[in-house]
Amino acid sequence: MTTSTFINLPVDDLAAARAFYAALGWSFDENFSDEKALTVRVSDTIYVMLLRRPYFQTYLTTEVADARKVNEAMLGLSAESRVAVDELVERAQSAGGGFARDPQDLGYMYSRSFRDPDGHFWEIFWIDPQAAAGGPPAS
Repeated sequence: MTTSTFINLPVDDLAAARAFYAALGWSFDENFSDEKALTVRVSDTIYVMLLRRPYFQTYLTTEVADARKVNEAMLGLSAESRVAVDELVERAQSAGGGFARDPQDLGYMYSRSFRDPDGHFWEIFWIDPQAAAGGPPAS
């Protein structure tokens, strides 16, 4: 069974969000986008639904978190390599992404982070396949 993941995030400005996520190299599904929402395709099975903040609120019974002030989540995505981690985070920073935390190098895992223009915390990581299989980390 193939499943898809949909991450729903509130945003203030869809045009700015579109420009930011396009700079990351991600595409859009215009069939599920309009003046209230933008569907970002991260992969064949991962989508990010960017919803204007007032529209996002219609789905909730609690207040919408302002990710610039509090962390509502840490969104983790794996990458193919350490180089791919660096490339994506550097594209995010060049497109206006903000600082989230210092890079982490645990030997078997490498990660870097950024915040998107609405403050959402993205963690991009690579896990050494040798270490994941129970062997020593590749040098």
